[in-house]
Amino acid sequence: MTAMTPGSNIPLSVTRVAVDVAAPVRLDVSGLLLTADGKVRSDDDFIFYNQPAGAGVSYRSGGGGAPDAIVVDTSAVPPGIEKIVVTASPDAAGQTFQGIEPTATIRSADDGSALATFTPPQLGAETALVVVEIYLRNGAWKARAVGQGYANGLAGIATDFGVSVDEEPAAAPVAAAPPAPVAAPVDPRLAAAPPAPSAPPAAPAAAPGTGKINLDKGRVSLQKNQTVSLVKGGRPLLSQVKMGLGWEPAFRGKDIDLDASVIAYGPNRNHLDSCYFGKLSILNGAIKHSGDNLTGEGAGDDEVIVVDLGRIPAEATGLVFTVNSFTGQKFTEVAKAYCRLIDAATGEELVRFDLTGAEPQTGVMMAKLIKQFSGEWDMTAMGDFVKSRTVRGMVKPAAQAL
Repeated sequence: MTAMTPGSNIPLSVTRVAVDVAAPVRLDVSGLLLTADGKVRSDDDFIFYNQPAGAGVSYRSGGGGAPDAIVVDTSAVPPGIEKIVVTASPDAAGQTFQGIEPTATIRSADDGSALATFTPPQLGAETALVVVEIYLRNGAWKARAVGQGYANGLAGIATDFGVSVDEEPAAAPVAAAPPAPVAAPVDPRLAAAPPAPSAPPAAPAAAPGTGKINLDKGRVSLQKNQTVSLVKGGRPLLSQVKMGLGWEPAFRGKDIDLDASVIAYGPNRNHLDSCYFGKLSILNGAIKHSGDNLTGEGAGDDEVIVVDLGRIPAEATGLVFTVNSFTGQKFTEVAKAYCRLIDAATGEELVRFDLTGAEPQTGVMMAKLIKQFSGEWDMTAMGDFVKSRTVRGMVKPAAQAL
């Protein structure tokens, strides 16, 4: 097996290859089929979890037990396609690759044997990468290590190769300016990511052989933008869970009235419904709210939202948990705000996120649960502040954060 360096290439000894990309956090892996001018021909040439099959190229989910991969059958790649680029970006919005350098492994798609590996060096502010490319040269297929970074997420990569996106990218890519776009499939991850924190915290170690954290080792304590898969023993955790949200006033003797809510979305970030103190049950009872706490005083969770993951309807693929100050008090007046995911059957705390920073805003997106292509659910800590006193004002920013 060859350990590749940026710019190096190897001839491919097999017709069908798979490129998987692993990191200590959950990654989104995609592939683009490019012509000689370095552009896609149409939306069919963008391969990702929501469009998993194309001409000679397919997306393969790791199912929680292995990294996701792009599979290339060089014998089936159509004439005119000279290159397939494999990209990766952290699933958590705004997270950079600093400290979580990914490793791509080029394998035989038939027997899984490794042909080469590549870990891009010295990554920092990049939120998306072109990791490797499979390309045709003088009638023979080869693989090249690239490691080209983009500071504006998957949107930067997409526009650079001629794919249009829903929203205008917020910053120029590290590479060249993008050419004129063509039509593309709707991918909710293509929106330009918000700025990343200057020093993103290191993620807990992933389980051996996987690219993300799961619950096999027990309770997980998340930091902002970190993700955990709700999988234990290799099987999705499809039982009832509770999201407990709690807070205390920053100044003794002062009440603070915050409201916890959950907003449900479909696969295209379409708003389905919101569960809050004024609507205690949504999605046919799959999500239920405990009711309003008016002071924040007392130990334990202030408000609890029960989520029956097994009863969530198929059209609901994203849940964003929010907290708002209806009375206008700012989060700089709040102490010890947190959210925690609990096994409803046993009372065991599975995941916890403590909000360590505060901003003078009236709303915060605490966490999100996202249903993966494989059917499992991932929880990501957010901690993103918003100017909104009600859940209604959180619907749009929460959709953009999915």
